[in-house]
Amino acid sequence: MKALTTITDPIYIPKEKYSWYDNLWLRFINDPRDLPFIYLLTAIHILVIPTAIILYTPLLDGWYWWLAYIPYFYISQMYFKGRFGLMLHCISHRKLFKKAYTWMYHWIIWIVCPFFGHTPETYFVHHMAMHHVENNMYDDASSTLPYRRDSLRGFLSYVTRFLFLGFRDTFMYLFNRKRKKLYMRLTWGEMSFYAFCIAMCFVNLKATMFIFIIPFLFARVVMMLGNWAQHAFVDPSNLDDNTINCINTKYNKVCWNDGYHAVHHVRPALHYTEIPVEFLKHKDEFARQKVLVFDGIHYLHIFMWLMSKRYDKLAKNLVNINNMFSSEEEAIAVMKERTRKIPRTAA
Repeated sequence: MKALTTITDPIYIPKEKYSWYDNLWLRFINDPRDLPFIYLLTAIHILVIPTAIILYTPLLDGWYWWLAYIPYFYISQMYFKGRFGLMLHCISHRKLFKKAYTWMYHWIIWIVCPFFGHTPETYFVHHMAMHHVENNMYDDASSTLPYRRDSLRGFLSYVTRFLFLGFRDTFMYLFNRKRKKLYMRLTWGEMSFYAFCIAMCFVNLKATMFIFIIPFLFARVVMMLGNWAQHAFVDPSNLDDNTINCINTKYNKVCWNDGYHAVHHVRPALHYTEIPVEFLKHKDEFARQKVLVFDGIHYLHIFMWLMSKRYDKLAKNLVNINNMFSSEEEAIAVMKERTRKIPRTAA
């Protein structure tokens, strides 16, 4: 296990001078701390969307098409996908644009999101109207409680259910609570994407499959993998204690401090640059509750080591705040206890 050391994750450092491009966008956005989102969106509009359009045209054929698509896939689905997805998470919690420029937000949701596998409106509705409300409890369509979280079979069952029934479960959650505006947004966004893909298949089947349909499936698997790792360790005596923090990892630098998931569930509207300081404020409470904090690793490490049951590796990267664990053996025992499935009848 590790001791708590200096936090190296990103915080806000004001610029001494803004560039002309910064000043241009400061007219439209609410918070200068969100300028990195503008830089990301600019790169996407320069590199990703124009290339996708070219891949739909007859300009490239045969091997030339694949020679263009392979770097496109890497840039859009490997390099930008995580950054964009977690930016979408941030701007779902905090409005990026000023009220007069809300159309720019809708441009991101309806035009940019599908290039990264996100159907319009559905991320916001699922995340804000259900996941944060239910906090991974049984009524959450993406709840991890009914599954053994160190089981590959459990994960495959979890992700398969979400792929086939996630929309239905989210819709019924909102429908049963009479949240018509939200379930209509969910339905309109999901069905519009399906209709768009069907129509575009008649334009260019190969391009539609590889630019929109495969990234859509990839995005949903990746999101469920992330949610699985974030909510893999559930205290059976306190089900609300069901998430973790990952600190001092490169992932936090490129994905807007997303590793601090326990902090995020406590303060969901907090700006990502404030989260490391907030973590330090509440570290003693996290230690008292034995909220697991990992140093130097992120959710993919946690997922892989859970699937291979390498609790020893997890324990070596666990931060022992205030000596909350007497030994690695105790920490491993706690982690194993917290990955067991918790059927609804056991609550």
